[in-house]
Amino acid sequence: MDAQKFLAEFGHMANAPGGIERLRELIYQFAVTGRLAPQQTEEGDASLVLERVAQIKQQLIREKRFKRTAKLESETLMAPGIALPESWCWSRLLDLGEINPRNDAEEDHAATFVPMAAVSEKHGQLLGGEVTRWGAISKGYTHFANGDVLIAKITPCFENGKAARVTGLQHGIGAGSTEFHVFRPITEDVNPAYVYLFLRSPLFRVRGQASMTGTAGQKRLTTDYFALCAMPLPPKGEQARIVAKVDELMALCDRLEKQHQDRRKLQNALRRSTLRALASAESPHELQESWTRLQAHFGSLVFEPSDVEDVVAELKNLAVRGLLATASSAPVDVERIKSDSSVLRAEYMTAGLMRRQKLVDQVENVVSYPEHWAVTAFDEVAVVIGGVTKGRNFRGRKTLVCPYLSVANVQRGYFKLTSLKSIEIAEDELTKYVVHEGDLLITEGGDWDKVGRTAIWRGGVQNCLHQNHVFKARVSSDHLLNEWVELVFNSGVGRDYFAGASKQTTNLASINMTQLRGFPLPVPPLDEQRRILKNLAELTALCNTWRDQIDKKSALSALLASSVVASLTGINVEKNEEAVKAPKTELIAPLRLGTLPDVKDLAPLAILLARNQGVMSSRDLWQRFGGEIDAFYAQLKTEVAHGWIEDPSYELGKKAPQGPRTYPEGALVAKMKIKQEA
Repeated sequence: MDAQKFLAEFGHMANAPGGIERLRELIYQFAVTGRLAPQQTEEGDASLVLERVAQIKQQLIREKRFKRTAKLESETLMAPGIALPESWCWSRLLDLGEINPRNDAEEDHAATFVPMAAVSEKHGQLLGGEVTRWGAISKGYTHFANGDVLIAKITPCFENGKAARVTGLQHGIGAGSTEFHVFRPITEDVNPAYVYLFLRSPLFRVRGQASMTGTAGQKRLTTDYFALCAMPLPPKGEQARIVAKVDELMALCDRLEKQHQDRRKLQNALRRSTLRALASAESPHELQESWTRLQAHFGSLVFEPSDVEDVVAELKNLAVRGLLATASSAPVDVERIKSDSSVLRAEYMTAGLMRRQKLVDQVENVVSYPEHWAVTAFDEVAVVIGGVTKGRNFRGRKTLVCPYLSVANVQRGYFKLTSLKSIEIAEDELTKYVVHEGDLLITEGGDWDKVGRTAIWRGGVQNCLHQNHVFKARVSSDHLLNEWVELVFNSGVGRDYFAGASKQTTNLASINMTQLRGFPLPVPPLDEQRRILKNLAELTALCNTWRDQIDKKSALSALLASSVVASLTGINVEKNEEAVKAPKTELIAPLRLGTLPDVKDLAPLAILLARNQGVMSSRDLWQRFGGEIDAFYAQLKTEVAHGWIEDPSYELGKKAPQGPRTYPEGALVAKMKIKQEA
């Protein structure tokens, strides 16, 4: 199959999310199942390769130059039900070379050390590494040499595709991470570049992921699976042609990926240009024109859900500048807002909740707002209080333990309350630090772009406090909406102010209370605040609808791409959080070995039973089988029909109850039951 034909038949997949990755999986799978390069009868049969390998292996064993894996050599080849060209045959890495070989070299010999980070996840990339003395790395590391093939065995490196053909080592040999599996061919009849394709194919990787052992985050591909996984083997000449064809098609995928990246950059530039026009609108009429233009070209400007976030962010900026609602005819009663705040501040000082302090002057305003709005220091319209400090000594005082809000809990416009921590405080401090419904919580520090995150507390957690890295602000006037303050602080206006005012170190930033209190807050008339917030909510809802449509379209495209690969390869390549899909039905009793199958028979389940004293629980047998539950049932039915596994079916008596079943005592039961009934 040439590149043009491949592109004509499967190029449409490239436009789906993750589509190019699906294309690469398809190429690998086609490569190792004989669907990329034509077969040539004059090249003979792959069985000749196996014969030559066997002869060379026996000679090396006699010369004691071959590392045997005796434990695995007695294992029977279990080939999947995938059709191969007539000149191909099934084999295993165990049968074709050495598994995890050792190098024999003098300690002063130069070698290359290869850490996991030096192995690429991309196709055909060379290994990195550093040259050092062989004696310094020969013990405690995995050995390899030019001509070998290695693959990462630990999660997530295996799932991410870290593998390499070992070439170009300056001094021929190397060692590296203990989390590698290594294969070494013993004859030129086995092309290491072809083995590399097999290790990257869904045929190897999908069942490999399902067979990994260990705890989450530390799962590993077993040596057994690496050595024993059935591998399609073509004749020697065809191996080379397949490798060349894959390299050609992978280069095509790289070009497609580059085209997608270039198109994405162009989309981003066009969207930014359109949003700049939206942002520069100086009247409702100009805003309407720019908005209409955005709607008309939305499909070509917005491709991912994150693109919609850009639009929403610009709408917030427009709202804060007064361009989303008609101007109010009523003036801003800013003096009343200040007066209400002064009353609350006096109450706080009388109650001992805060010390007397001088009002902070407003920082110079650099943003253009409507002329009828007021701009005032946040300190004049709200009361700001710092939070509780951790690690204090309360000797001799009554204390209580309360949940508290940290920086991680306060997001822009909402709270993450799934991981609330608790803190000890003095009982008489509860009134000062507790947060009430309607309070504004503002973050003091964090990453430079996260300083000043603001959300309104809506209650729901009793006696919840705020940490000293989270400011609490209370607006007491009915003429200034908390939602308006939250919008301003979370808009581009607020974010620019906090980023500019913050003290920044490497990757971190923070603001102090004085900078927060001096924030130049724009204050529209009350009715205008309400109209702006209402219009913004409606436009945001429209954007959310767009985002949902993009999400659904992306999910459908990704599903179609995966379905194409699955239908063409017979293997489900979808990546789920669980390595093995839980069955909808459950086998509820042991399965037992029947008549022992012949070595030529394809009876993987019976072979697994034979290795385990002839009996296994049905669930264990399914998990060892490693395939989808439907494929397991189909294989079980086949092997029962041949008598290799005892028939687990039986007839229920007429008196057997419905619902959760009671089975006859002593019966060889492996009947399926629906989980909801259990």
